[in-house]
Amino acid sequence: MKTEPQHEHHWLQKLVGEWTYETEATMKPDTPPERFGGIERVRSLGGLWVLAEGQGEMPGCGTATTMITLGYDPQKKRYVGTWIGSMMTYLWVYDGEMDTAEKVLTLNADGPDMTGEGKIAKYKDVIEFKSDDHRLLTSHVLGDDGQWHKFMTTDYRRKQ
Repeated sequence: MKTEPQHEHHWLQKLVGEWTYETEATMKPDTPPERFGGIERVRSLGGLWVLAEGQGEMPGCGTATTMITLGYDPQKKRYVGTWIGSMMTYLWVYDGEMDTAEKVLTLNADGPDMTGEGKIAKYKDVIEFKSDDHRLLTSHVLGDDGQWHKFMTTDYRRKQ
């Protein structure tokens, strides 16, 4: 049952490599943004999946490790994946789509509300390639006002 990579899988391979990142995050309203950084190593799994392991500082958590899986499900015609981090027990499940210009991948997920009240909120992570060696990730949460609120931006640069 070998599956050959499709066009959408090839796009994901642009993520493969070693990256450094700098993040600016505002985790709570009316607080100054926090800045932190780290490294991310992304590898391919059979040309169908990418696995990204990051290590760096996280606000209020110290040093943390994160793992992202991303792939494309041709039957659903959707990008799929997961995100886990050493600072929490929640498994984030991604469902996403690519823009028509094939520059921006938007991944939707449900996850713990940042208020700490135990509620589940809607999130979206947007991956945008500025060039082959530069990409941005912006994270948004859907507020009670029905609007998407950006709370984090991560700037990735490929290590040379």
